[in-house]
Order: sequence, then structure tokens, then C-alpha cells
Amino acid sequence: MPAITLRRIDHARNMHRYYRLDVQPDLFGEWRRIGQPGRMRVEPYPTAAQAEERMRLQQAAKQGRGYTRIW
Repeated sequence: MPAITLRRIDHARNMHRYYRLDVQPDLFGEWRRIGQPGRMRVEPYPTAAQAEERMRLQQAAKQGRGYTRIW
């Protein structure tokens, strides 16, 4: 499964956020303000299928909060 990149920009709130999800042997997530250093989280999963399912759930949660996918 390819990496998923999401962003949320709200000029009224001075919000310029970036969120990236990628499945390696585990689930990898990175989030930050666009153009700034960010944070990274690694969550190990026993199988790639479990990591991909978690990635889909995290993507849905972020999109529910206003993030849009960057193609």
C-alpha cells in the first residue's frame, strides 16, 4: 500500500498541517506544521495487514477532522 499524505490548511486559524501515513514493517506516522520539523510515531504490528487496517482507520479519523488527501 502506498504512503498517504494528508494536509489541513485553515488560514483563519493560522493552521497549516501535514500528516503522512506509511506502512513499513510497522505503521509509521509523521505530522508537522508545513515547512517545520515535526514529530514521528512508530507503532509495531504483527502483520502488514494489521498495520494497513490501522492506517485506514487513522486516515478516516484525520479526514473526519478536516484533513484532505494530497494526490
